[in-house]
Amino acid sequence: MTDLAREIKGFASSALRWPARLLFPPVCAGCRRQTSQPGTLCAACWPQLKFLERPWCEVMGTPFSHDMGEGFLSAEAIANPPPFGRARAAVSYSGIARQMVQGLKYHDRTDLAPWMARWMLRAGRDLIADADLVVPVPLHWRRFLSRRFNQSSELARAVARLGTRPFEPGALHRVKGTRQQVGLKKSERDANVKGAFQVPAAADIKVRGRTILLIDDVYTTGATVRAATLALKRAGAAHVDVLTFARVIPGDFQAGEVETI
Repeated sequence: MTDLAREIKGFASSALRWPARLLFPPVCAGCRRQTSQPGTLCAACWPQLKFLERPWCEVMGTPFSHDMGEGFLSAEAIANPPPFGRARAAVSYSGIARQMVQGLKYHDRTDLAPWMARWMLRAGRDLIADADLVVPVPLHWRRFLSRRFNQSSELARAVARLGTRPFEPGALHRVKGTRQQVGLKKSERDANVKGAFQVPAAADIKVRGRTILLIDDVYTTGATVRAATLALKRAGAAHVDVLTFARVIPGDFQAGEVETI
């Protein structure tokens, strides 16, 4: 293609986007101030985003304050080994990240999912490389009908596309209606989701012997992804890793603050 042809094609593509930009100008993913590009954060919101970086626990993905050496595990991973292999999250569940999660989950901001997935891809690159399937944590059908979409599926679809991995939203079903996890203690969260997930017979062949990347929006105590992992393992999954957009880190919540997740 000649340089002139490229310029003409680029101009035509930009011209086609002008009406949409005029009708729906891009706004900050956090505070909704107008920005130059969709899915970006404004200069005021960007510093509030806390990315989770190495050094971290190789199993749980929780960051360490300083490098503890290769293969060093957190107290949580040693005291309560999870059924999944590795867990990773892109950001700490605080500030703007919390607003983005709540916007996606409770305010129909599905437009945020592709941008959140890009940060998840950065945090979970190794997990995605090893995955055979990308599977979202499902909603119970009653909650799906009331919400009209599953925020975890929106994130998983985008992660699968960016990571060029098969997306299998039907590989796991939530077969038991559960209470909202908001405000529950860890033991109550565990009991709430016990036996809540099942791999349907039709999906057994897709799961058996495979490495599954399980996607959710927020990792809090891990009760939900543990229960989902156990269901996948019972169906014969060889290995399960967990990737979330955000993770609750000690200190993310102030005294008396409600955990709206």
